[in-house]
Amino acid sequence: MNETEKLRQQEQAGNGPPTNLDTVLIAEDDAMFRRILANWLEKWGYRVIAAEDGSSAWNILQNRDAPQIAILDWMMPGMDGIELCRRVRSEQGRYRYLLLLTAKDAKQDVVTGLDAGADDYLTKPFEVEELRARVRAGKRILELQEALLQARDALKFEAAHDPLTALWNHGAIIDFLKRELDRQQRTHQPLGVMMADLDYFKKINDTHGHLVGDTVLQQVARRFQGALRSYDFVGRYGGEEFLILVPGCDVVDLIATAERLRCSIADHPIATSVGNVPVTVSMGLASTAEKGLDTDWQQLLRAADAALYVAKAEGRNRVAILPAAVAGCRGH
Repeated sequence: MNETEKLRQQEQAGNGPPTNLDTVLIAEDDAMFRRILANWLEKWGYRVIAAEDGSSAWNILQNRDAPQIAILDWMMPGMDGIELCRRVRSEQGRYRYLLLLTAKDAKQDVVTGLDAGADDYLTKPFEVEELRARVRAGKRILELQEALLQARDALKFEAAHDPLTALWNHGAIIDFLKRELDRQQRTHQPLGVMMADLDYFKKINDTHGHLVGDTVLQQVARRFQGALRSYDFVGRYGGEEFLILVPGCDVVDLIATAERLRCSIADHPIATSVGNVPVTVSMGLASTAEKGLDTDWQQLLRAADAALYVAKAEGRNRVAILPAAVAGCRGH
């Protein structure tokens, strides 16, 4: 699972079922009138799910793919339309458009229905075209809501992601680091931090141009994602630097994971518009499992950065981790 998919899952959690705007639920205890309503709606291109009482309708609405448009009769055995409206509105999730059918025409009855959560109402008997217009209006409202939700999700994604690589951006990966450290202090499970830097990246840009450099960054990001677990985190820290968080790894596993990531880059040149470009990466590691290394996010970053400095100084294309006593007093 890549970082984009992870974010989408997080954002959709609690947003309710997927949109289902061409299906209409009819809750009507009169079998003949229920069939007439269904025939009209099917003629207009809607798929119909019918329920003979409010309780059955409520059970249908609990399904993940339940309709978002519901036509509810006011008077039904078991659970009437008013109670059904109240229950639907008490739930979290995507909005449902509720059209209440009533034989009552008193103003106070209309107010009662709208207060219960109905979006609109029709008084029996009604014109067929009036029903069609009300259902169309409900669908337009739901389509507008869906467009707004998609725009919101897109803004959330852009705010948290690097536009070139689609990885978490600097602010987001630091936020994840802080959250993981908070969790680590509760669970006492180790957290590994990796600072990765592409070797001689400026030379790639100077030799082949920035478009090729962009391709290299994108492909490195994909390889990192492919080599990590679904609950690890990788972000673009800045420029050609990447920050990787590996929860639940002791020092031995952290080094093994870093070596796997390093090899995923070094062992295969990256295909670009100018041909294959060999790329290597240097990596500095830090872990909360190291004795003497406090679980302060800034100190962990400094420790990983100091180890990265050593990996660069010792010839690049390698992984380095420093003892906590050394890491705590060294900088890039």
